[in-house]
Amino acid sequence: MLPQQGRLLLSNHSDLYDIIIAKDNLLRRIKELIDFSFVREELINKYCHNNGRRAVDPVCLFKYLLLKTIYDISDVDVVERSRVDMSFKYFLDMAPEDDVINPSTLTKFRRLRLKDTDLLNLLISKTVGLAIDKGIIKSTTLIMDSTHTSSRANPHTPIEVLKMRSRELRKSLYEVDEFIKDSLPGKNIDYNLENELTYSQALVHNLKDNERLTSIPKVREKLNLLRETLDDIADHYTISTTDTDARVGHKTKDTSFFGFKTHIAMSEERIITAATITSGEKGDGYQLPSLVEISKANGIQLDTIVADTAYSSAYNLRLAHNQQIELVSKLHPSISHGFRENADCFKYNKDAGMYICPAGHMAIRKAKDSRAKEKLTPRQVYYFDVNKCKVCSLQEGCYKPGASFKTYKVTIKTDTQIAQLEFQQTKYFKQKYRERYKIEAKNAELKHVHGYSRAISYGLPAMRMQGAMTIFTANLKRILKLI
Repeated sequence: MLPQQGRLLLSNHSDLYDIIIAKDNLLRRIKELIDFSFVREELINKYCHNNGRRAVDPVCLFKYLLLKTIYDISDVDVVERSRVDMSFKYFLDMAPEDDVINPSTLTKFRRLRLKDTDLLNLLISKTVGLAIDKGIIKSTTLIMDSTHTSSRANPHTPIEVLKMRSRELRKSLYEVDEFIKDSLPGKNIDYNLENELTYSQALVHNLKDNERLTSIPKVREKLNLLRETLDDIADHYTISTTDTDARVGHKTKDTSFFGFKTHIAMSEERIITAATITSGEKGDGYQLPSLVEISKANGIQLDTIVADTAYSSAYNLRLAHNQQIELVSKLHPSISHGFRENADCFKYNKDAGMYICPAGHMAIRKAKDSRAKEKLTPRQVYYFDVNKCKVCSLQEGCYKPGASFKTYKVTIKTDTQIAQLEFQQTKYFKQKYRERYKIEAKNAELKHVHGYSRAISYGLPAMRMQGAMTIFTANLKRILKLI
């Protein structure tokens, strides 16, 4: 049963918070900045109102998850730290003498209460609204880019993760007690998952009652991570070697990753105004319409978008033009510089308006590519006399024997693309394009400060939840800094 309102804090020891927790403490500042009651309002239909045991306030549970994201620690460690850290208790609206929840409550909260909730858009909307109310967002420019997150299933298999976690735990133990090695269970030396599970469980059991060692923070944290890994593999045993929602994406021609993409729109003040999360193979440019729509719904006034080449498709250029938005995005070199396959071999005859092949034969007719999709740049197709190709001495690598036709395709610049090429040469475009570094820095912050380089669970829904909490945290910190 859901509590009807937030808990009223009545304690003889509450004055300790004013003495112990500094005015500039991060958690104090976040608590004073935002009213978290919106969480209860959003989840009110996920609870029974007239039956069952009184539930833990969802606002409190959400704050536990926020603490977990801010400090990048496990469920067990965030609960344990909340038992002794006064700033945590203050943030959680607990009295100094109150006890904490069971860590399993956080798992149930994620799976039962936050399931099917659009947490990503909800949290971004709240922080953007807060930034607008505080007068922080003044620009009318959005910067767009994507960042990738590796799947939890890659690059390590379950057995590799277990070996890594147990190795980290043993290392922390050896640093504390160099003689403990003899009392630990013998390491598993093969790559059999069942044997590694048995060994890891034995290692955890061996330390179960050793309070002297498990009370040491660095040992306890590694032990808790190993426990979580064991629980996760048991829960996802049949799909532990792969994440069915993750896909292979490419960062460059020669480098790839297996996981997810987070597509981000950010104001010049570095507040994230919209985000979509997809599997890794999705193209960046296709997300521009959604990012624009979400940002506007969140209250952003928009007249300029700064983005890399991936966002300068013909479709996006038309959309920007129709909405009176300046798209500061360079056209692909194949359009800007007229790149064509075998450009040195096929020459254009401006008098005939046709291309001539390396053997000197001129195309016999031309037509627009009827198969080109609406979102693709149109192409002109030049047709050559196949009878000449069949007997041509230069046909190797040019004409496929038996083919009924031989064509040569050339990209056509649309009026919108011609206008964009002219726009690229302006001083305004060049100045605005330099702002792209800001979103590169934001992506680095998400990964290196908030642990966003790797998924903490399996599947797209879990990735969206992780993205929601990470972006919410980053936005709150940025707002506090600007205030």
